[in-house]
Amino acid sequence: MPDTLRLVIVTPERTLFDESVSALRFPLYDGDIGILPGRIPLIGRLGSGELKLTSSAGERSFFIDGGFAQVQGSVVSLLTQRAIPVGDLSVAEAEKQLQTDQSKPAIGDAESTAKIADQQRARKMLSLAKRFH
Repeated sequence: MPDTLRLVIVTPERTLFDESVSALRFPLYDGDIGILPGRIPLIGRLGSGELKLTSSAGERSFFIDGGFAQVQGSVVSLLTQRAIPVGDLSVAEAEKQLQTDQSKPAIGDAESTAKIADQQRARKMLSLAKRFH
């Protein structure tokens, strides 16, 4: 059994990350999951929040925003709308996004649900930005 995983993070624009890691944790739609080498195959819907990985270079974190995860053998593929290294997050931008999301009008169930999801995403981004800055 291998002692590392190959993590590949792909956004619509590019492959952002393709390296060996020893462990990772990321949000699925219904809660966080931790992945270690030897994990059985998995396909899951990503949520929004912190992707935390451990590699030979140490720990790194990204804010990820939805998409899909696949674990097959020693390869973990994350296809996501957005993946931002936490060092690149801005508290001011995250606060501005939260204010924008809070001020959006919502008429009907679909718009209300979307508004709540946008606010939760902005709060998670703001929390990460504050924690790492």
